[in-house]
Amino acid sequence: MLRKEGATAEDSRGAVTRRGRIAARLMPRRVRVRLTLLYGGLFVVSGAVLLTITYVLVNRSNGMLVFSRGRQDPSGDAGYRFYTGDGTSALLDRFAEAQRRQAQRQHTLEMHRLLIESGIALAIMSVIAIGLGWFVAGRVLRPLRTMTSTIQRISAHNVHERLAAEGPADELKDLADTVDGLLGRLEGALDSHKRFVANAAHELRTPLTVEHALLEESLIDRDATVESFRANFERLLVLSEQQARLLESLLTLSSSERGLGHREPLDLAELAGKAVLGCREQAERRGLRMEAATASAGTCGDSALVERLVANLLDNAVGYNVPDGWVEVVTRAEGEHAVVRVTNSGERIPPERVGRLFEPFQRLDRTAGDGHHGLGLSIVRSIAASHDATVDAHARPEGGLVVEVAFPLRAAEGTQDRHRNGGHRLPRTVSVTAAGDSASG
Repeated sequence: MLRKEGATAEDSRGAVTRRGRIAARLMPRRVRVRLTLLYGGLFVVSGAVLLTITYVLVNRSNGMLVFSRGRQDPSGDAGYRFYTGDGTSALLDRFAEAQRRQAQRQHTLEMHRLLIESGIALAIMSVIAIGLGWFVAGRVLRPLRTMTSTIQRISAHNVHERLAAEGPADELKDLADTVDGLLGRLEGALDSHKRFVANAAHELRTPLTVEHALLEESLIDRDATVESFRANFERLLVLSEQQARLLESLLTLSSSERGLGHREPLDLAELAGKAVLGCREQAERRGLRMEAATASAGTCGDSALVERLVANLLDNAVGYNVPDGWVEVVTRAEGEHAVVRVTNSGERIPPERVGRLFEPFQRLDRTAGDGHHGLGLSIVRSIAASHDATVDAHARPEGGLVVEVAFPLRAAEGTQDRHRNGGHRLPRTVSVTAAGDSASG
């Protein structure tokens, strides 16, 4: 019995699917044809309803005469009587009765002719309506055809072109402006991608050139000793480690830009403590003082990426510092945010250049040989964006930098989920402020 019911349900679903496919095949593919049929159909239906109402109104009896069969009066006359509006009555003779019947037949013929002529008029106007509908549909779709042809011509070589639609601020103008905005963002992304690839190629080409020179020197020098070979190998090992760090940074940047695969509860204080322990030895070698004031600040995200964010902030603070300088790390819960802030002493940074430091391969006055590739803060920005966090940075007047990253507080995570579309994360803009200036990430 269950098998029969299941088979019946499957058959019904299959029939619905087949009917849907047939309807899709019968439906015209061009929007102009569909709009023409829609306009023509609406006119035909409206005309038919109008003619029906007219026919009913004309067909109604509008006379004031009421006929009745009377009894034989004392004078012996009997027959049809008609009653007028004033209440008087009169006896109809045979001639009047014949005239009444003739009038009824004439009325019937006129209504029949009215019906035929109305049908012919409706048919003629339907043809005219279809033609007008075709014309109007073409005029309505003309801006869309123009936008389509323009978009088809745009490629990576001429992505700077825009639709630049003119006319009233209607839905078509809004669509054109939206497409122009999308093309603008795409142009910016392509330019950023080109710069990123060029900078990455340059960063990788430099150590490869040095490696090739060292290997060539070892092969050409016939008087090379074990010590010279060892020195060259040590330099090659350093270059290999630098390339490995660069590739690791590029992979981290790429993975963080793809978004998070999972989220887990984490505490910024715990991650900041681990990062401080990892950087303390490097800070001591440079003669820097490390200060940490970590309070519990719970959030949700990828603990490995967040730990990498804090480590990059500390590495940047230690690497771009001055002798006898200091680095301060603070974590706290503030409002609905879990905040980590890294402040460091250092050389004075022009406020207008703070935003550029968060772009890939952007350094101040450093060269590629110092071990810094200019990816640390760009990775910070990318990881923050994937965690719905905001980044605020500004240069200290005395020198150095202050970078503050605000994550959603773990207690407010449920509130944020209710504001997400269909359970998907809404990306937040990462802002980098520098003495009143801002640069969007």
